[in-house]
Amino acid sequence: MKLSWTPYDLQLNHTFTISGFSRKTTPVVLTKIEYDGLEGYGEASLPPYLGETQASVIEFLKKIDLSGFSDPTQLEEILEYVDGIAINNTAAKAAVDIALHDLAGKIIGAPWYKMYGLDKLDVPDTTFTIGIDPDDEVIREKTREALGRFNILKVKVGGADDKRMIEAIRSVTDLPLAVDANQGWKDRRHALEMIQWLKEKGIVMVEQPMPKYDLDNIAWLTEESPLPIFADESVQRLHDVERLKGVFSGINIKLMKCTGMREAYKMRTLARALGMKVMIGCMTETSCAISAASQLSSGLDFADLDGALLIGNDCFDGAKLENGKIIASDLPGIGVKLTQKINFGR
Repeated sequence: MKLSWTPYDLQLNHTFTISGFSRKTTPVVLTKIEYDGLEGYGEASLPPYLGETQASVIEFLKKIDLSGFSDPTQLEEILEYVDGIAINNTAAKAAVDIALHDLAGKIIGAPWYKMYGLDKLDVPDTTFTIGIDPDDEVIREKTREALGRFNILKVKVGGADDKRMIEAIRSVTDLPLAVDANQGWKDRRHALEMIQWLKEKGIVMVEQPMPKYDLDNIAWLTEESPLPIFADESVQRLHDVERLKGVFSGINIKLMKCTGMREAYKMRTLARALGMKVMIGCMTETSCAISAASQLSSGLDFADLDGALLIGNDCFDGAKLENGKIIASDLPGIGVKLTQKINFGR
């Protein structure tokens, strides 16, 4: 197996603002694993809050030696080795995990949703994200762009203008809304008052309302809330899931946080066993990582897989938006094709 990579910068269609910062681009590192004439593709998406950079990902990838593995389908053994190289580096690890899953699926000749025993059409509608903006007309315009394509929207909140944002959207559409506070609410009673108001406005779920380590207050909020409360920043990897039972209604699984498809599948299985709801999410990503996540989305409660739809320079063709849902491709592996020449190196 030969591993190679290249940095790539995603260009967002709109300035993206959440509670805390704004950006117009997202750096990623694309990966490729070659074996016996086949190629598997992967991706590390690197929004600033994740704490990884293109340089740190490449430094991690340089440490990987796959020469000791003769069979790319031995995913557990290979990915245990990759995970043990260094702590953290979860997006870098995901880039290898996704490429290896893509390669293994191509060797076997099937898409991963079939190997998981899932129905690719039994997926929740994907949300489409509307970031924080001081201009109501910009918010309305972003909302209009989504109409007719999406059946549920996701609104970034967590600041002083939350109600204004919601009212601007509600002046355009009565579609169901999810909200993501990105830890922005600090007081539990204020958070509860906001959630009660949001429910009246047709909001159906709330993501990470308070700081990620404030679990006692989040548990109280979840108990009192008329809407389900999902963990995002509070849940990273498999070992986080069990301790969040009773604290949140459900978890948001993201490949970049949990090291990829291997651990994401284990997380959804454990969360379901614990009676928790499950959402599959994303960063701003190409169709490579989005397609990988789409292989896991069947039967889940919520999906937020719009990352590739937010950029103007996607270099992969894969999972598609159909009637408001992201539907996996039937191509083997993660179901993607590279649509432009990318120079992978080491």
